[in-house]
Amino acid sequence: MAKKAAKPVAPALNERATPTHPPSVPSKDLQVFENPAPGRDYLIQFQVPEFTCHCPLTGQPDFAHFTIELIADRLCLELKSLKMYFWSYRNEGAFHEKVTNTVLDDIVQAIAPRFARVSAKWYVRGGIYTNVIAEHRMAGWKPRPAVDLPALPMERGLLA
Repeated sequence: MAKKAAKPVAPALNERATPTHPPSVPSKDLQVFENPAPGRDYLIQFQVPEFTCHCPLTGQPDFAHFTIELIADRLCLELKSLKMYFWSYRNEGAFHEKVTNTVLDDIVQAIAPRFARVSAKWYVRGGIYTNVIAEHRMAGWKPRPAVDLPALPMERGLLA
């Protein structure tokens, strides 16, 4: 007797089909846009708490929380491209110091900011946390002095 062909299993009603061409893929291409306020020094801060790569010696995963602080000049970084950029490190092996400095170099190459600081807090490995901080300053750029405003006691209301 001939075997019956198995019926294809219908996907669950809430199951999403895998796209043939995913809408997002990792990329080292940092996209930019014109700074909307180029005459002003203002701080842009990005938090990337889920960075992953792997150790080039052991292949074990490395995890870090990146903070990028910059004062743009003519150009700003587009967020989705920054997300795809960080995703592109997922399967790469690199030392903490190399990754942190490469991220700074790539940002400087893409937007030539007045100032940029990349801080990477690497999660514990072998009982040791590693923090790497790299900075860039545009030649001739000097930050304006900070303005210190007096702190108001919290118990005072808006009209007090």
